Amino acid sequence: MRKKSPLVLLPLLLAIGGCASWTSTPYEAPVLDLPARWTPPALPAGVETTANWWQAFNDPALNTLVDEVLARNNDLAVAGLRLQQARLQAGLAFSNQLPSVSVRQTGNASRQLGQGDSVTHAYGLTGGLSYEVDLWGKLSRQHDASQWEAEATAADLAGTRLTLIGSTATLYWQLGYLNQRLTLAQANTAYTAETLKLVEAQYRAGAASRLEVLSASQSLESQKASETDLMQQREEARSALAILLDGPPGRVLPEPSLLPEASPPEVPAGLPAGLLARRPDLMAAELRLRSSLASVDVTRASFYPVLSLTGSLGTSSAALGQLLQNPLGMLASELTLPFLNWNERRLSVQVSENEYQQAQTKFRQTVYGALKEVHDSLSARQQLAEKDARLTASLAAAREVERLYGVRYRVGATSLKDWLDAQQTRRTAETGWLDNRFEQYRRQIILYQALGGGA
Repeated sequence: MRKKSPLVLLPLLLAIGGCASWTSTPYEAPVLDLPARWTPPALPAGVETTANWWQAFNDPALNTLVDEVLARNNDLAVAGLRLQQARLQAGLAFSNQLPSVSVRQTGNASRQLGQGDSVTHAYGLTGGLSYEVDLWGKLSRQHDASQWEAEATAADLAGTRLTLIGSTATLYWQLGYLNQRLTLAQANTAYTAETLKLVEAQYRAGAASRLEVLSASQSLESQKASETDLMQQREEARSALAILLDGPPGRVLPEPSLLPEASPPEVPAGLPAGLLARRPDLMAAELRLRSSLASVDVTRASFYPVLSLTGSLGTSSAALGQLLQNPLGMLASELTLPFLNWNERRLSVQVSENEYQQAQTKFRQTVYGALKEVHDSLSARQQLAEKDARLTASLAAAREVERLYGVRYRVGATSLKDWLDAQQTRRTAETGWLDNRFEQYRRQIILYQALGGGA
């Protein structure tokens, strides 16, 4: 329903603008049950890290690779464009609070039939201005919602950056792990080939059976097959790293030949309450929660009266040179009363409130999920460190057992099967130790990401 309002009512209607606070709901952070400290405990005070957390690995090649990925990655570029788009949309929402100005120029010529060659000219110039008075704060809350969304998109960009750094570091250490596995596999293949030669020599001398030759040969072929699997895994890791760098597979990139001998660097976890200020995904979730609350206010305010002011200034003349000598002005106001659609208003507000409640629930779930990631990573760091010590001792024992079985076989004191089994046990121990070391580095990267890139 629309009703033309006399200009004498404008002061009264403008005074209603103070009621905008009716539709501006103050934000209250969701109630969260945050632990006072991490379990298992985090590192003691005094251990520090920086935002460039990957530099704690002290690997110049990794640092260079991360810098290149941040400069060239397509996903990061798209995230940057999304941020630019969100900021432009926030600018559009702000412009809705400003008057809209338009200018129109017209001109025509006419001649009446039967009146000779007389031609009549008419020219016009009209300028218009329209402005919606933000009586209830609808326009300002629309701008708030778009501004919160823009800030959330900026947090998304930071999250994409964090994920890319983590993926780059993981692939880098995975290549070190696979290169070291291949080195061990090649050494095992050569060692198994020497074992086969020894058994074949004994077979020719009548000191070994055909079955023992076949067993040694089978062990050699199995080792060669393992090498093939590892080479394929390495190619896939190299291709994945090349894609991160906006390049085709096959590009030669720096990669470590093995994993570091030392355990990963320590990471201070800070306090659980500080996680909300460090993780980009949590910051984005809370910002979108604020945006959702502002959208509820927009929906509520959209059913209150809307006051629009329009004005125009124009002129017309039969001569173009005299166009500005006959000005005509007009000022009007228009009051729209959408609140008469009461049932639609009630349902629309309930829908918006429901969406806000969903956002609140998702935010709490996101926070608790983040706490779980940190908790699990801290626990994994502790367990993997203990496992590393046990696997190191196990590997040392397996190597000694293999050596002793080799000595005993050469003097005929044990069977070839026992020696081959000891070799396989040693290979399994080597692989287990190396798997655990890579898992330490991989979980360390996950911990850095779970903490938002350092504490």
